[in-house]
Amino acid sequence: MSSSQYHEASAEPNLTPMLDMVFQLVTFFMLVINFKSAQLDMNLKLPVVGSARPVDTKGQQDLLVLNINSAGMLTVYNTPRDVESYVAGEAQSSLLAARRQNPDLQAGDELPTTVVIRADRATPFHLLNRVIKACQDHGFRNFSLKAMNRQGDGPQADDPQNETSS
Repeated sequence: MSSSQYHEASAEPNLTPMLDMVFQLVTFFMLVINFKSAQLDMNLKLPVVGSARPVDTKGQQDLLVLNINSAGMLTVYNTPRDVESYVAGEAQSSLLAARRQNPDLQAGDELPTTVVIRADRATPFHLLNRVIKACQDHGFRNFSLKAMNRQGDGPQADDPQNETSS
């Protein structure tokens, strides 16, 4: 038998469709993941306010979420942070982002970011005021205080879906 009749067939798989599918799945999950929900500290017991409403961003999409526990400590992704240094860093990044829209914006001008404060109901006002003052010193002027919109002892009272602002 001649060797030309029995040459080995090359069987290399075509990986292009599989790589294309993997790329599409990675892209899909990157688009649907919600990083904002990771910012929320679910250990906080928010105050209950009957007149609370959803956050009004006035057309802005940039929000800075601050979780303040009952001791007045700022927690970011469940890690305690220094209020002054964290707010200063966020103000700098907000200023850089806002300069893309308005190049004339200077340090100290009002930043177009809404600060959403999620403070525990047991947080003394003087500790909460310290956080608000630090934000104001760095150019944040729009604030929203998070609260629960109904009183209750059941799980729905502490459900983050019931959070609103006052």
